[in-house]
This record gives sequence, C-alpha cells and structure tokens, in this order.
Amino acid sequence: MGINNIPPKNCTYSCVYCQLATPSAIQLHRRAFYAPEKILDAVSEKVHQAREQGESIDYLTFVPDGEPTLDSNLGREIDLLRPLGIKTAVITNGSLLWDENVRDALAKADWVSMKVDAASEEIWRRINRPHGRLNLSEVQDGMLAFAHRYEGILATETMLIAELNDSEDALEEVADFLACLEPDRSYLSIPTRPPGEDWVRAPDEETINRAYQIVGGRVDGAEYLIGYEGNAFASTGDAEEDLLSITAVHPMREDAVRAFLERAGESWDVVRRLVQDDQLIAASFGDHTFYVRKLSRHGQGNRCGSARTAPGMGAPPSSG
Repeated sequence: MGINNIPPKNCTYSCVYCQLATPSAIQLHRRAFYAPEKILDAVSEKVHQAREQGESIDYLTFVPDGEPTLDSNLGREIDLLRPLGIKTAVITNGSLLWDENVRDALAKADWVSMKVDAASEEIWRRINRPHGRLNLSEVQDGMLAFAHRYEGILATETMLIAELNDSEDALEEVADFLACLEPDRSYLSIPTRPPGEDWVRAPDEETINRAYQIVGGRVDGAEYLIGYEGNAFASTGDAEEDLLSITAVHPMREDAVRAFLERAGESWDVVRRLVQDDQLIAASFGDHTFYVRKLSRHGQGNRCGSARTAPGMGAPPSSG
C-alpha cells in the first residue's frame, strides 16, 4: 500500500527519466507537509478497507511523487504506523542521507531502497540533475554511513539510460560503489513509462545483459526491474512461461536453460519458438551466451524513486 507523504514534484532531483517532468520545487530543506496523525488516519482507513475485502498487505510503502525524506515527519509517521502490524518501506533517491536526522528516520523502516544511477559526478549530474548545492561524494558518504548501520532489508535501484550510464566504465564504477554498500538486493531497471525528456531511451538487451554481469560480479542479489511482474522461480508446469518469468528477472546462461528444460521434460524447441516469436533474445558476455526476455518497446520512462514488482523479501514493496 503506497503512502504519498509529499505533494507532487517536490524533490531534490530532476531526473531525465522521471515521468513527472521537471519538479516544481527542487529543494533541500526538509519540512512538514501533512500532519502525521492525518496520514495515520488515512492509512488506517485504507488498511481496514483492504482487510474487509480479504486483501493482504505486505508493506506500507512511502513512495510519493517526490522525495519522501524531504518530509521532516517521516520518522514520526513510521512510528505511528507500527501498531498496525504491517512492515514499512521507503523508496528514496538517497540524496539527503548525509543528514543524520534522515538516516535516523529511515532506520525505523523495515525495507529501504536507495537510488544509485551513477558513481561519477559528471554522469550523476547529467542523469539525476540534482539540486545545485548537492555533491556526489557527500551523498555517497551518507549512503555508506546509513548502509553500515541499517538492520533492515537494504536495496538499491539503478536506472539504465542508453548513452548516459550504460558504458562499461560507468557500470564498473556503479558496481564498485554497490559492493561497498553491500545491499541485500541491487535492482537494474529501465525506462518503462513516458519520461520527462523525450530523448530518454532504454539500452538494448545486449547492454542490459552486460550490466547484469558486471553488477552481479560485484554484489549478491542483482536482479532486473524491466517492467514484468512474473513468478520468477516457482515452476508452473508451463516451461515457456517459466522461462519468460525467470529471464525477466535475470539472464540465464545457455547451459542453465538446457538444464532447466531437461528437468521440465522439454526440448530446445521451446527456446527456438520463443526466439522466433521475438519474446526471448540471445546475448553474449565473455565466453557465454545468455538468454534474456525481450524488452517491451511500448513505453519509455519511469517514476523517480519507485518500482513496481510483487512485494516480498527480494522485491520492492508495491505502491499500489
């Protein structure tokens, strides 16, 4: 269940891929936007309605149309929600983590996602277009300070943009920084909704596969967020669906695909058919061939700081 604790477009960044286009208030000053008690009342009502309908809620997720840590009452709001008995999550761009008060507030959440689109000042400024008083080294120091004390589930999200942060050097820099953070999950995402800048586009499958191999070589738990919401690992008895679900989360090496098909009692014809139908693509990295789910070309862009997959230990809490 998503909580919008910030009015639209109040953010510390103006990311090129953000579907909200240019924020109306790029700012660094934290302040109160809504009374915490009003947020509690609104969330409690929605939780009650959901439970009456037999719906389960995995997380109460702070994922507004802006940067949630600009809310000076964030920690208080998390405390007020705790008696509801539902875990809390915050999806943040991480730009204010140099502030100890922000780190203290986020430490109260059960699940935190931080944005790491770039690890060099130049690329960071080109892709995230931060407030002029921010500098990357200070932001990174704050992220590291938080990561080293945080006891909940820590995730990172890296939005890959063609010809901006998808070069091998840029990916190596990001991977090295992620290795220092040691997150539980590192998500690689692509634009899937109309962006604020119409020139923004996703890298091709070959590049995304390379990104996965580079990041996955440095950190555990690397996964895709490429716009599909499948049951990635449970066998459904449908080898085609299972392959598409798995390769939407991460690429599968050819030998792993063959072993999977053998266990499922299927032949390589399944792969041939998926490739022919333009649902699966072969991508090379090093000495191996990997199979990746074909990317949708229907949409471009994504919302700053948010992701949409099924909630759980390894996936971002949904903000439905």
